[in-house]
Amino acid sequence: MCGICGAAFTSNSKDAELRVRAMASAMRHRGPDEEGFLVGDPRAPGLALGMRRLSIIDLGGGQQPVWNESRDVAVIYNGELYNYRELRERLKLLGHRFLTQSDTEILVHAWEEWGEECLTELRGMFAFALLDLRGRFATAPLLFLARDPLGIKPLYYTQTAEGFAFASEVRALLASGVVPKQISQDALTSYLLFGSASEPVSLVEGVFSLPPGHRMLLYVPERRRVPRARPWWDGQTNSAARDLRKPKDLDSAAKRLRPLLEDAVRAHLIADVPVGLFLSGGLDSGAIAALAARSEAGIRSFTLSFPGTSYDEAPLARKVAERCGTKHTEVPLDGSAIVGRIDEAVAGLDQPTMDGINTYFVSWAAREVGLKVALSGLGGDELFAGYASFLNTALLQRLTRTAWFVPRPLRRAVAPLIARLLETRLSRDAANKTVSAWTNPDTLPHPYFYARTLFPPGQLERLIEPRFRPSTVGADGVTLEPTWLGWLNRTASEAGKLEPVASTAWMEMRCYMASTLLRDTDSVSMARSLEVRVPLLDTPLVEFVSSLPDAARHRAGAQKALLVESLAGLLPEEILGQRKRTFTLPWEEWLRGPLRPRLEASFAGIAPSLAPYLRTEGVRGVWAAFLEGRTSWSRPWALYVLNEWCRHHLAA
Repeated sequence: MCGICGAAFTSNSKDAELRVRAMASAMRHRGPDEEGFLVGDPRAPGLALGMRRLSIIDLGGGQQPVWNESRDVAVIYNGELYNYRELRERLKLLGHRFLTQSDTEILVHAWEEWGEECLTELRGMFAFALLDLRGRFATAPLLFLARDPLGIKPLYYTQTAEGFAFASEVRALLASGVVPKQISQDALTSYLLFGSASEPVSLVEGVFSLPPGHRMLLYVPERRRVPRARPWWDGQTNSAARDLRKPKDLDSAAKRLRPLLEDAVRAHLIADVPVGLFLSGGLDSGAIAALAARSEAGIRSFTLSFPGTSYDEAPLARKVAERCGTKHTEVPLDGSAIVGRIDEAVAGLDQPTMDGINTYFVSWAAREVGLKVALSGLGGDELFAGYASFLNTALLQRLTRTAWFVPRPLRRAVAPLIARLLETRLSRDAANKTVSAWTNPDTLPHPYFYARTLFPPGQLERLIEPRFRPSTVGADGVTLEPTWLGWLNRTASEAGKLEPVASTAWMEMRCYMASTLLRDTDSVSMARSLEVRVPLLDTPLVEFVSSLPDAARHRAGAQKALLVESLAGLLPEEILGQRKRTFTLPWEEWLRGPLRPRLEASFAGIAPSLAPYLRTEGVRGVWAAFLEGRTSWSRPWALYVLNEWCRHHLAA
């Protein structure tokens, strides 16, 4: 696991080197074990590459950049390849010679053998940059960037008058001085709508994410040209989707799923350092614990506990640990510890998010018990329909279909009545989301997105002047100017070809999971120099489940029926049969208690970089609504994190 960065500048190589060294220094937390650079190569003038390494595999021999035998192909890489041993044997049979035991070296030889098609051979989480200097491959040196199918590992880029630059973190690009410390108004709309900046934008103007499952090619001498991100992975046209023998019912699918789960967990345990696992009281982490314990006796597990609160899952986690035989540790956390570490946690976010601080403290706890690699159950809710959004999306679809037949003035007139009726059955926030879908059914591309809103359309305008810019698409169908709304439109279009459960699952994976959960997990775990692996997002497993008809992955009235059926006999019944519980810290109590002075002090003065865009009276109104019990903690908390992140990272 690493942090990677690079610059292809129109100015001299020394300038590019200085920028890259500044980026690598800013990412030391991602790789405290060593650093590596490719600078000053006369074959690629104006180009510099750099990396920081967290050593997990081949501790003594995995230094980067890694070259091929003839030193005309080099790679810097962030991630893990779980099939690197198999690929190594295949490539050796094809005549390639290896100098290390690292998974990184696979990439230069796979590129030599298969070119861009090498991506389809890779099983793992990755973001990498490959430099090809061979004259026989192209007329000029080229730089190739790629990201794994689901976006587990991040990669950001920017194009300026000076040239092209990329890095594993937005903060690294800021540290290089390549981009100004300026907020993207486009991304700010997305953040307030959903609690994070949606793919492929970032909160910094001019900095974009290479989307999940995308690649990018840059000819180094043409560094003034804006490179285009192109998809290389399609979750709906892979070999699993084309398999005519795939299961048609849930029981058959569960039998096929079990060995895929076992293989995914086994593969994710490969490392040259000890591997542990996050363990809550939930089904997803419990499944991983049970399967990991079968592969590795005495594996370590840990739980973040909140003694004396209703949020404490430690007793359930303890039962799972006893059943599985893991070496279990509970790490208690209370409000005073949060107050003492909250500035550190916000500073650890690469981008602000309403969810990331949860994962920061989980990662902190993992390092406290001495882990360098941990397995997480992330992805289970998206893949196996564990969220309330799967039910809510269907309800919102029926509502918006009706709304289209009602004139807009009439929809607005009856909205207050609908809100009062809904508040007798739902929370006020949930009622507001539903009313927003009724009143503004065409603002967002699909009813699903209303279920995921933080500040829905109608309330958003109290905070900012929102921007809804569609992407500009060229004649070849490739996006020229990435926007978050363009990504949502594309995702909704892809989801429209699927059955209802599969449709919502696809939107969850491409939006909430990619833009919030995976991004948060990477940035805050790496802030603690911890590698987090996600076995439930193993590519063969995801492709299999995603290929199934709804009848084979869902049972009415049963949560995560396919996963539960596949785990028969592995976990206690109280774990298998429990209703979905969202893992969260006791923010409701802490915001009214030990953290209250922090939020009030923050809202008293909006960060200078944010103040021109955010309406102060709207922010204070959200805080007042929370104190009066009229809105949930997540709304003022998201505003606090946004404000403090801007204060910390975008100060002039």
